[in-house]
Amino acid sequence: MANVTYLTQEGLKKLQEELEQLTSIERPAISRQIAEARDKGDLSENAEYDAAKEAQGLLELKISKLQTLLQTSRLLDETKINTDSVQILNKVKIKNLKTNTIMSYMLVPEREADFKSGKISVNTPIAKSLIGKKVGDVVHVQIPSGVVDFELLEISM
Repeated sequence: MANVTYLTQEGLKKLQEELEQLTSIERPAISRQIAEARDKGDLSENAEYDAAKEAQGLLELKISKLQTLLQTSRLLDETKINTDSVQILNKVKIKNLKTNTIMSYMLVPEREADFKSGKISVNTPIAKSLIGKKVGDVVHVQIPSGVVDFELLEISM
């Protein structure tokens, strides 16, 4: 049995669009490449045919994985998210107590993490230490260079 993957509405939409792109655009394009290579004659020494068949295999594998992911995913109900304590889909503002640097992150499912956009996976050390905490709490986060202390300043949606 496959693991359940949690997604936001935005993440689900992106996966569906990616699957649609692969099945309706890329799959027919590879089929055309195979047909063109087959028309060139002897398949035993046809590098174009071999490359197109390999690309087709990789594409079908990717499509299969996306379909499985969509079948085993669960949509997060954003209406049930609150700000009493930190949970997935919350935005948090934290302060590094050593450097006094203030950072803001949104805790998202792993598949939707994008550090440049301020979205971190709930599986990161920082997010794991924040889950369940309340404003004013201090968390100790083990990172490769040691332990860093953060104060939770704000929880929002």
